[in-house]
Amino acid sequence: MAASASASTPPPTDSHLHVFWHEGMLAHDTGNGVFDTGFDPGFLDVLEKHPENSDRVKNMVSILRRGPISPYITWHSGRPALLSELLSFHSPESGIALRHFFNVQEYEHELVEADGEGEYIDELVEADKEGGKMVCGGTFLNPGSREAALLAAGTTLSAMKYVLDGHGKIAYALVRPPGHHAQPTLADGYCFFNNAGLAVHLALNSGCGKVAVIDIDVHYGNGTAEGFYRSDKVLTISLHMNHGSWGPSHPQNGSIDELGEGEGFGYNLNIPLPNGTGDCGYKYAFSGLVVPAVQKFEPDMIIMVIGQDSSAFDPNGRQCLTMEGYREIGRVVYNMANRHSGGRLLIVQEGGYHITYSAYCLHATLEGVLNLPLPLLSDPIAYYPEDEAFSVGVIEAIKKFQKDNVPFMK
Repeated sequence: MAASASASTPPPTDSHLHVFWHEGMLAHDTGNGVFDTGFDPGFLDVLEKHPENSDRVKNMVSILRRGPISPYITWHSGRPALLSELLSFHSPESGIALRHFFNVQEYEHELVEADGEGEYIDELVEADKEGGKMVCGGTFLNPGSREAALLAAGTTLSAMKYVLDGHGKIAYALVRPPGHHAQPTLADGYCFFNNAGLAVHLALNSGCGKVAVIDIDVHYGNGTAEGFYRSDKVLTISLHMNHGSWGPSHPQNGSIDELGEGEGFGYNLNIPLPNGTGDCGYKYAFSGLVVPAVQKFEPDMIIMVIGQDSSAFDPNGRQCLTMEGYREIGRVVYNMANRHSGGRLLIVQEGGYHITYSAYCLHATLEGVLNLPLPLLSDPIAYYPEDEAFSVGVIEAIKKFQKDNVPFMK
């Protein structure tokens, strides 16, 4: 249902969205079981699909193709990543094993001799050869996953290149499997290759002096942070629920004191928000923490990493964003891109596991990014109560910590 806008006469905007997508990414089959475990206890008649399943993305594609935002969108086909591109973020020591990942049979005779650094890629290779494996908790590599993961990485790079080459200002990589938990040598949290991290390297290698990454997925973007933890050329900002470490594949806590190391000290800014943070809390975090940091950093390129699992109704998160909250975040990031990166913005899809509401929240986010004057869709679930006082207090404490400890914010 359209709200305050006619479907036949789209409201005016100077912006246009270029969406990069490939149906081959639907082939990644994460299976059924108890939530994301793949486990069948034997006493349930109905096993649910893994939360990171193709249905969630099918609805995202369809709402953009047939929803009221469709007149503002041009579609582009994605492509698989090249080996050399993956090695820009993932461990160069794993080069032989990565070649296995591209063509297992051709390189079957080669041995992987990297000590430690190659173990992550080795696992991907072996899982692909064996026809499926749980690489780490909740993260399954099955037949079709290899091609989908390569397509997700390559499609993100195509979207980034489109913007860097000046063909469009705003591009959205609609990809799965997600990537922001994938570290240089570790798969994690449903992620194999770090799609956003690869895009950052492409931007830096294409002449951008500094890149800002703003991650609003409900889980800490630990993989992206790890990849640039020692760099002062990349500002990584992650707004996430305060979940801490969840095991060997995710050793980072996402706490405020994980600021980076060496030259990168102060350029990894974590904003762990308390459970229940909603529209008002996120707006306050952006105005008080994100916008000032980006202004100080002055990036040449901005990448927004989005996950709709921060919504009030997502099964994999405990935050309370609604469509209006996502819409406002999109507006804020649009304005930052206009101020700092000449309007250039790459958006990369991550989580979001409510099959219906994730699609609606995506639509709202992109309405904001397009700076549309009126909402195109009303919220089918709408209001969720938020006690903002607690989140505001936490944000104020984070602000004080950053002022005292982050050199470039002083």
